[in-house]
Amino acid sequence: MHYNSSGQCPVGADLSTFQERLRAVDNPRRMIESLPVSLAEKTLVLRSLAETEALAARLARLAVAGDVLALAGGLGAGKTAFARGFIRARAGADGVAEVPSPTFTLVQVYELPGAPVWHFDLYRLARPDDAWELGIEDAFAEAISLVEWPDRLGALLPEARLDLELTIGDGEARQAKLAGRGSWAARLDALHV
Repeated sequence: MHYNSSGQCPVGADLSTFQERLRAVDNPRRMIESLPVSLAEKTLVLRSLAETEALAARLARLAVAGDVLALAGGLGAGKTAFARGFIRARAGADGVAEVPSPTFTLVQVYELPGAPVWHFDLYRLARPDDAWELGIEDAFAEAISLVEWPDRLGALLPEARLDLELTIGDGEARQAKLAGRGSWAARLDALHV
């Protein structure tokens, strides 16, 4: 269907189809978000903190601006340790002196090569809408977002993301369940661990 230069619907065309396409053009993100999202999954055993950090470094090399990594697991499961390893790997030779847990500040921002990394700890978030005050829309659009306690976001959590759920095993061991959605599905499939 073709539309004239004034954006008017041609004679005999379905007005609702025209309005739908016009909304899609005005908001291309809506059109992209409505596409089906593919899924890839892996389960790993991480026997030590060093293995958790190694996984974080591998994933850090694959991450690009606009990526969301949802870090789930109970208290002490290793979410912050993973985030520290990820941030230090992204920093590379520039290094990051300190990577504190954002438990009380809720977010820490790191200006790193390639893309900034926003590290969220949403444990104390009262309502999903409170995340807007943290600038989460900017992080999701322009940065790499590491989100601890992603369930606190409810419907604000993007469907296209990498889920990482850590569970405590024996000693330092952790089980890591990874689920890549959207572009993370292909990256996760290609990840050799």
